Amino acid sequence: MLAGMDPYQDPGQPVAARVRDLLGRMTLPEKAGLLFHAPVAVRPDGGFAEEPAGPLPTAPTTEVVRDKHLRCLSLMAPVPAGPLARWHNEVQRLAAGSRLGIPVLVSSDPRHSANENPLTSVPSGGCSRWPEPLGFGALADEDAVRAFAEVVRAEYRAVGIRLALHPMADLASEPRWCRTSGTFGADPALVARLAAAYVEGLQGNGSGADSVAAMVKHWPGAGPQAGGEDAHFASGKDQVYPDGRYEEHRAVFRPALRAGAAAVMPYYGRPVGVPGLAGVGFAFDREVIAGQLRRDEGFDGLVCTDFGLLTDARLPDGSVWPARAWGAEHLDVAERVLRLLDAGVDQFGGEWCPDVVVRLVETGRVAEARIDESAGRVLDVVFRLGLFENPYVDENHAVTTAGRADFAAAGADAQRRSMVLLAGTLPLEPGIRLYVEGIDPEVAGRYASIVDSADQADAALVRIAAPYEPRSRLPEAFFHQGRLDLPDELREHLLALAATVPTVVDVFLDRAAVVPELAAHATALLADFGAADDAVLDVVFGHATAEGRLPIELPSSMAAVEAHPEDRPGGTADPLFPIGHTARVSERQA
Repeated sequence: MLAGMDPYQDPGQPVAARVRDLLGRMTLPEKAGLLFHAPVAVRPDGGFAEEPAGPLPTAPTTEVVRDKHLRCLSLMAPVPAGPLARWHNEVQRLAAGSRLGIPVLVSSDPRHSANENPLTSVPSGGCSRWPEPLGFGALADEDAVRAFAEVVRAEYRAVGIRLALHPMADLASEPRWCRTSGTFGADPALVARLAAAYVEGLQGNGSGADSVAAMVKHWPGAGPQAGGEDAHFASGKDQVYPDGRYEEHRAVFRPALRAGAAAVMPYYGRPVGVPGLAGVGFAFDREVIAGQLRRDEGFDGLVCTDFGLLTDARLPDGSVWPARAWGAEHLDVAERVLRLLDAGVDQFGGEWCPDVVVRLVETGRVAEARIDESAGRVLDVVFRLGLFENPYVDENHAVTTAGRADFAAAGADAQRRSMVLLAGTLPLEPGIRLYVEGIDPEVAGRYASIVDSADQADAALVRIAAPYEPRSRLPEAFFHQGRLDLPDELREHLLALAATVPTVVDVFLDRAAVVPELAAHATALLADFGAADDAVLDVVFGHATAEGRLPIELPSSMAAVEAHPEDRPGGTADPLFPIGHTARVSERQA
């Protein structure tokens, strides 16, 4: 150890010793700040956002870092790599000027896919574009997942993101659930393997200076939402298990935990009718966290709640989005903190009120040793990632790494390969007269002669999204929920088009779809999981091969969906296409 260096600053010391030494030097408010994980925005020029800057509340950056001692910030910003790296370095300089110089751990939701819901993902900000995780379920290839996660690691590290709020190890058992696209599908064994491979790709050989720490979610499985409604909202607070498959959902997480995941996030949902559980949101239940996760699975890493369990959020239109404290709505903020700490939680996601924890300790309601336990887990991650030794990033390297040509090419290849030919045959003949909808005519013009109407065409190509019922109010409007069948007007239009000209339909499956009419009448029915127009056109015209197999089931009717137990992966009555389905590909597509 260098003369004058405190033990916690010495990289030659064991991590446990460094954590212990630093905790001994910290004040109670400094420790309490580590227990909060706040969302922050970034100005387009890379400056700090001190006021909310978007449709959702964000924390004032300077105040939470300098005055509230927070050291975990979640990036809600899609700004490009250069400004993002500049912001990151300024945040680290702000933290370095504090009494103990504890660096900031920056996290992010996924940034590499097509999902546009700001509550579950972030627009790329220059990162390479890949299919949704559901597309990797279609490929069923652990090496492909591991390679993708290694690209995520490189791009995240370049801009300073060192904690990924992913992967999702949830089983997509309820066809209507809006989070399906973030899962690896509905096959329990496959989902388990792919989630573990993703952790390995992010973290490398354990959590180290070259790693991005993985936060696996949503323990112990968020898929079986009652009626498919999501637990971000009171209408979806219940998780149900009509088939008695709670343990099957929980077991899927085991390989990711054994792969060394640094952190775990429980879901909002309130399990109904599960013996031994208290019927409160998972994070509030001691048996779920201290029992099943820590005692049974042996997990001693960081547990961070999903965002917004403590305080209500006031939205820009003046409306209030209630905290997702399902089963604990009657508790005030301090009592919710008490319940969560007792359950075994370490961090409160989406919150920045450490004064609540300070008051609980000062009034004797929580022992400071309990705060040390959770603060120590946060510090353990920070030390293992090497942030005390090197908290800054090279801004030029960030610009040249995010969206690098080879990363972009690999992502584009994965978009093509992950598609599934559901019905019919491909490819179309090159140079034909083509009518298009939902696709850029300029891009399509590189493959065919584009015409203005179907009656002038040799074939039609239409891109649509999986059907859903739009919700009128934010933030629920961001989520694709409700019915899975085609609206009458769209159904009639597509059937009329198919009766006029041979029609290829591509459906973006961010969740299941009920489309028997398209399977029966389209010349070909193709599924993608987040793909650019040129990727779809390459598959349609035979320049690339759709290699995927369906990672979820496509039901034959809404009646089958409504009769299906929410916790059963697959198994609707007489499915249109089962898990693993693919149509025969014509010989010329090679």
